[in-house]
Amino acid sequence: MEQHLYEPVHEEFRDLCRRFLTREAVPHHERWEADGIVDREVWRAAGAAGLLGPDVDPEYGGGGQRDFRFNAVLDEEIVASGCSGLGFGLHNDVVAPYLTELTTDDQRKRWLPGFCSGDLVTAIAMSEPGAGSDLAGIRTSAVRDGDSLVLNGQKTFITNGELADLVVVVVKTAPEQGAHGVSLVVVESGTPGFGRGRRLAKVGLKANDTAELFFDDCRVPAENLIGTENHGFYHLMANLPRERLSIAVAAVAACEKLLALTLEHARSREAFGRPIGRFQHNRFLLAELDTEITIARTFVNHCVAEFNAGRLSVTDAAKAKWWTTELQTKVADRCVQLHGGYGFMLEYPVAKAWLDSRVQTIYGGTTEIMKEIIGRGLGL
Repeated sequence: MEQHLYEPVHEEFRDLCRRFLTREAVPHHERWEADGIVDREVWRAAGAAGLLGPDVDPEYGGGGQRDFRFNAVLDEEIVASGCSGLGFGLHNDVVAPYLTELTTDDQRKRWLPGFCSGDLVTAIAMSEPGAGSDLAGIRTSAVRDGDSLVLNGQKTFITNGELADLVVVVVKTAPEQGAHGVSLVVVESGTPGFGRGRRLAKVGLKANDTAELFFDDCRVPAENLIGTENHGFYHLMANLPRERLSIAVAAVAACEKLLALTLEHARSREAFGRPIGRFQHNRFLLAELDTEITIARTFVNHCVAEFNAGRLSVTDAAKAKWWTTELQTKVADRCVQLHGGYGFMLEYPVAKAWLDSRVQTIYGGTTEIMKEIIGRGLGL
């Protein structure tokens, strides 16, 4: 189906992304997977290529394009390249609005130039050992002490956690107020009392560093609070649709890549004297997957357009997130099956894509949480 989301300028940017990934990421990704982390230099190279901060104002070194289609193009090309270790999506799609919309002029001058150049890798720390989807249940605290905030607590499953120079930390500043006592504080690398735990061993996304973070009487300037004190929960809720849209974009791109790999295999792999794609069961299965992926692509493209227009609702973002990620796990499973024994071999891209897909229905809000949001939107 002809899609009409992207314009020629976006396709030019796509070519730039492809050339960058082919040159700077693809040759190194196997080593990054073994190391469990990407080279720091790839972030600076991405900044030099103009891939970081596409919607950040040019005065700070950003692209100045308040158009999520540029973000989506980079997300899609990272998936297509197989370079799942690159945390650019978290940096551009998730952290960026906190630093552009909730900061003062002085904070933007401090942080955004490095954000765009790749000298400052960013992360956001929400999840804790005892609080994942239930953000109101976090226990990490920040207590004001003169002109400082003193943080104590632990975060886990933090993407970019090991490389991050700047972390937006979700804390309780008024614990007795529950969700109404949450704030957002920026903690910078090297701050006394800020430590990182072990590099977490994961099922997939092995080159993307994921870490535990610890705050032990971690003292940061009170001016590192962003947004409104005790209003952090609402800041998070306002930005989560963008995060979930980013995940949905990547999920559809993964589905399309998996289908393309499997169609090639189905045309060339023979069994009982004919290509396996000629068997009716396999042909019907591929037809079903192609149809569902096309429907998912159409809805996600619509959501991107709605986001650009300022109309993407929390409910529609939740629909896009759970549907596309569940579809991704389904497509990955079926495509491994169609590859037979080869699908279980890590030298085949379909096996790695299968492993990488599993977390999609979990982070950014689980499928169950997405359905809860949608159900509440129905007045239930």
